[in-house]
Amino acid sequence: MSTFNRFKTAYFAFLEAIVVVLVIALAAVVTIGFVTRYLGSPLSWYDELAAVLLAWVTYYGTALAAAKGAHITCPSVLNMCPPSVRVPVALLAEAITIGFFVFLGLASYQVILILDGVNMVSLPSISMQVTQSAIPVASVLFIIAEILRLPEVVKHARGRGFIDHELEEAGIDAEEVEAVSTQQRG
Repeated sequence: MSTFNRFKTAYFAFLEAIVVVLVIALAAVVTIGFVTRYLGSPLSWYDELAAVLLAWVTYYGTALAAAKGAHITCPSVLNMCPPSVRVPVALLAEAITIGFFVFLGLASYQVILILDGVNMVSLPSISMQVTQSAIPVASVLFIIAEILRLPEVVKHARGRGFIDHELEEAGIDAEEVEAVSTQQRG
């Protein structure tokens, strides 16, 4: 295994670990909140912390989705194009996606600077800068994931095409769908 592939595998495992830890933390906070509310002594902070953790799961989960190539795409449309068109369109889509996350990261970093001295309402010892840091950090993680996937994107664009993850999730064989579609056109 090449150094690049080892790094890519380790990076993707790192993203998975972050998301797993965040999901466990979110489940624990919600469970604690539910139990204390059920017992008649609700904690004042659990819902605000749960909202922050949910946002973190969303942003870090987005980076994980990018690592797996599972973010919103239209692979079926791209697969209808010949490889000579597919490669530049796929690279343009990657560039636009990366550009968006560069913009998001920079804009959210400026928001963090504005939040200097502002703390959470129910947990005043926690800075809003910390709670909002997930956006620029996850943006950087997303960009790294996209860059690490670029060789795979080019390979799929030059080859048989992209895997339609939605069909795969539904248990439908994308090659079967393509064969039926080709028969209907021909």
